Amino acid sequence: MKFNFATGGRELYFKQATVRDCVTRAIANATGMDYLEVYNGINAEAKREHASKRKRKTSSARNGVYIATAKRYIERTLGWVWVPCMGIGTGCQTHLRTGELPEKGSYILNLSGHFSCWKDNELYDTYDCSRNGTRCVYGYWRAPTAEEKEMHDDAVAQQAEYKEFCEQQKKDLTKRRAEVKKYNDKIKKQYASRINKLKAQLRKLEKERDSKMRPIPQLEKDAWAMRNLALNELDKDAQVMRNTLKE
Repeated sequence: MKFNFATGGRELYFKQATVRDCVTRAIANATGMDYLEVYNGINAEAKREHASKRKRKTSSARNGVYIATAKRYIERTLGWVWVPCMGIGTGCQTHLRTGELPEKGSYILNLSGHFSCWKDNELYDTYDCSRNGTRCVYGYWRAPTAEEKEMHDDAVAQQAEYKEFCEQQKKDLTKRRAEVKKYNDKIKKQYASRINKLKAQLRKLEKERDSKMRPIPQLEKDAWAMRNLALNELDKDAQVMRNTLKE
């Protein structure tokens, strides 16, 4: 197996030599895309990730990419097709060496903890990651056929149309909310003076009511006077009855 040193074009944009950009590098080497284009595409895809207990950090084209994010970018954005080399319980079936990988074409290899590029029966990377031909290959992505590319382009177009539709619906909803707010403000402005007049009339009526009502101490005095008067009347009636009984 022949090894070829290839950075994917990283040195054109970045000076640091030691980085964990194997995903970006492998995609750029296999597809022939510009390194910065792949770099920005992966970072844009990483913004869709959600932090969790197992994923406390998001993917980075410079410092490492989660498998799920790399898979979404390669398959959904680029349209490349996944070819598995092993399954659950099968053990390692394919190794990184000549004779076990396709001889023609470009491929993005998914290795144990690493991504690399296999092109025309040769390895393209910044170091020989084959471990003397013993490293396991979980699977690889290949370039799509003409029919697969057409299907992928149609799916991307449909997705773009749906996204445009959603954006338009969002704009319409925002416009409708603005119209409703404007109408509500207009109603409030029209009835503000009327509401103020009604409030003024209410305050006037409350003042008139308060002026006609006697204070509470006076009411208490009147109540005690009525009580004493009633007691006096009862005493008089009781005295009359006692006199009547004596006679």
